[in-house]
Amino acid sequence: MVFLPHALGVFPEGGPAATIRRVPPSRCRRWCAAAAIALVPICSACSGGPAASGGAASPSVTPTYVLPQETARFGETVIRPSPAVDGMTRFWLIGFRDGMPSLLGSHAEWPAKGRFARARIVLQNTDRTYAKFEAKRQVLVASDGREFHVDNSAQEIKRQPDEIMVGSFVRMEFDLWFDVPKDARITKLRLYGEPPFGSVTPTKGVEFPIG
Repeated sequence: MVFLPHALGVFPEGGPAATIRRVPPSRCRRWCAAAAIALVPICSACSGGPAASGGAASPSVTPTYVLPQETARFGETVIRPSPAVDGMTRFWLIGFRDGMPSLLGSHAEWPAKGRFARARIVLQNTDRTYAKFEAKRQVLVASDGREFHVDNSAQEIKRQPDEIMVGSFVRMEFDLWFDVPKDARITKLRLYGEPPFGSVTPTKGVEFPIG
C-alpha cells in the first residue's frame, strides 16, 4: 500500500502541480500514526503467523517407526499395555494364553503337569552395551500370591530363548512358557531385566496385570 502525498492532504486541492503548503508537525505525527495502524493487519497477514493460519502453530511431532501388524494366534488374548522398564531393559506384554493341557513341539506332543500358559513379550535393551536376559527369572503370579517360573522343558520344546545376550538397543519378541497348577488363577506377569552396566544389585522387576 502506498500513501500518496495528495491522499494525506499534503497537496492542496489544486493538484500535485500546486505549491506544497507547509504542514504543522502535529498533523504529520497524526498522519504517521494513522499509517502505522493501517499497516498492522497487512503485516500480520503477510507474516504467516497465527492470524494467517487461523490458530496456534502445530507442535513438532517426533517420528516413530511403523511396524507391520501381526495376527494373534489361536486362543491368544491381545494385550496393549504401556511399556515398563526394569533396570536397562524395556518390556511389553502383548499377548497371553492360558489353559493349554499340552503343547506340540517339532517332534512330539508334550503334556502339562497342570496346564500350560504362554506369555508373548517384547523386550529392548536400552543400555550402550550387551544385556543378559534370563528366562528362568520370569514368573507368573497367582491371585493367592503363588509364583511360577518359566518351565524349562516347555521353553526348550517350543524353541524359545532361555538365556540370551541382547545387543545395545536391540528389540526382540518371543514367548515365555509356564506350567501352572490347574487351580491357580493367574493375575500378573513379573519380568526382570538387566541392571545398569557395572551394577551388582539385582533389579526389582516390573509387573503386568493379566485378566
